Amino acid sequence: MHLRCLALNASYEPLTMVPVRRALRLVIDGKAEIVEADPGRVMRSATVTVPRPAVIRLVRFVHVPRRFRRQVTNTFLFARDEYRCQFCGRTGGQLRHRECLTRDHLLPMSRGGTNDWTNVVTACSSCNTRKGNRLPDECSMQPLRPPMEPHFVHLTWAVRRLTPVQSRYIRLFYGADTLETLQAL
Repeated sequence: MHLRCLALNASYEPLTMVPVRRALRLVIDGKAEIVEADPGRVMRSATVTVPRPAVIRLVRFVHVPRRFRRQVTNTFLFARDEYRCQFCGRTGGQLRHRECLTRDHLLPMSRGGTNDWTNVVTACSSCNTRKGNRLPDECSMQPLRPPMEPHFVHLTWAVRRLTPVQSRYIRLFYGADTLETLQAL
């Protein structure tokens, strides 16, 4: 089992999840401090005993450009669309043998489409093949919801599993509504 730790910026903004070993290295090197530890759990070396961190905070502020967090990846696309084909409504668990979730471009790339959030939807391989190189109107296949760019918080945290302690920091920084949306994904 790979243990993960929530890393906060110096401003307490949630940044990412890091392996516990990486978190300990940052703490030992003086680059981070432990904000929350797993109760009753410690990490030992030959010379040091440290509480196992659940949440760490960087000592110095790290600027993270938002534009790098907005790239369309299948992982984030599927999470945005709740792992559901936007044409037939089936989820990944309802697909037949040899079917899978895929990325479909509403305006196909061969017709000038792009990989923008507003042009891509999750589609099962059967629907994607049936739609082919056509526009949704040309094949009478409209997506269940219009595609939109999700808030960067959803992109960053939608596919991560947070402990209750870690969730508290997402709620504090981004609000309860954002946390509820993430937990529903």
